[in-house]
Amino acid sequence: MIGMLNSVLALVIRVIKAVASRKVLLALVGLALTAVVAFAYIAIDGLRFNPFHRTMAIRIMLPESGGLLANQDVTLRGIPIGHVSAVNLTGNGVEAVATIDKSARIPKDSPVRVSGLSAAGEQYLDFRPDQGGGPYLSDGAVISGKQASIPVTLPHIIDHSRGALAQLDADKLGKMFNELHVTKDGPRKLAAILDGASLLANTVDSVLPETTSMIRSTRVVFGTVAEVRPGLQATTNSLEAVLGGVNRMDGGFRTLVDRGEPQLATLDNLIADNRQNVVQILGNLTTVSQIIYQRIPALQYIWRPDRDPFIDRFSAMVHDGGIWALGDIYPKYRCDYDLPRHPPSDASFPEPYKYTYCADQDPSLLVRGARNAPRPPGDDTAGPPPGYDPHAVTDKTPHYPGYTIDTPYGGPVMPVPLPN
Repeated sequence: MIGMLNSVLALVIRVIKAVASRKVLLALVGLALTAVVAFAYIAIDGLRFNPFHRTMAIRIMLPESGGLLANQDVTLRGIPIGHVSAVNLTGNGVEAVATIDKSARIPKDSPVRVSGLSAAGEQYLDFRPDQGGGPYLSDGAVISGKQASIPVTLPHIIDHSRGALAQLDADKLGKMFNELHVTKDGPRKLAAILDGASLLANTVDSVLPETTSMIRSTRVVFGTVAEVRPGLQATTNSLEAVLGGVNRMDGGFRTLVDRGEPQLATLDNLIADNRQNVVQILGNLTTVSQIIYQRIPALQYIWRPDRDPFIDRFSAMVHDGGIWALGDIYPKYRCDYDLPRHPPSDASFPEPYKYTYCADQDPSLLVRGARNAPRPPGDDTAGPPPGYDPHAVTDKTPHYPGYTIDTPYGGPVMPVPLPN
């Protein structure tokens, strides 16, 4: 073991002596390796030259070059993935050939735009996919002009700004700049105006599709308003006449309000004095309304428009100086409600029974009675409710002192007592 260690140490000593005797050669080899590494780094990372890198060529059809030149970057949402290898003229515009990384996954329907890093130029191609699913672009793919867009050029901006510049008043604009020269803060205010205009332009550019859609929709709205302008004019004239009439009646309205205050106060006092009765009446009306609502089909059947009107039927009975009617002396079968009967001589006005249902199922009986009346869907009130009391009567008539007229029984005591 010790002998092997001595051999290794002797070999290291010989190598050190050999290196120390050849310092110049070692320095030259180090410089050469450093230059190779630096050149490879610059070529691969700076110049993006990689012989082992797999690429694919894609053609983009553009209406104009938009300032795009060869060897400019191709990005995917701002991340470099290749470069423009050539820009060629075609019969309908410009064809840009992009060489991009084959590992880049770009959907075929991705919009592509020629963008600029600054106003001085430095254009590049930028893919902006709306979704991340396939199918993806492959080698030799062609992107149509419908997916491609270019930035607005300076001549187009100048041409489209003529209309806006023509609407500016040169005198007022000159006065504004003269006012800015009055104080020492004038340059700062002018710079703030220009910064605000630049911010506004950048904001509008970021929402360009929405702004274009809004302008188109506004054009439709204004066109519609222009088409209905005669109708609006007629409406305005009619409203002017109505408001003029209201204005002429202003004195009458004021007189009505001034003189109507005592009458309104009297009505208010009447309602206040009869508040309890009004509440009771409203409660009764609520019940009546609910009953009428459930019987709407039956009422509609009575006043059917396809039947003869009531006046026509009445005129058929009254004619030739008399009332004509038919009488049937044939005894007809009637339903027995199986409830206690009150004597006809009872003048105490007893409350009626609540549940007066005919138990006879004969369809020829009470054909037009309550059982056969039309009802809303799901209404099962043709028969008595479960667990009902057949002898139950309606609520006793309320007695209001000072308003209710008592009707005491004035006859003999019933039943009449008989002598022994």
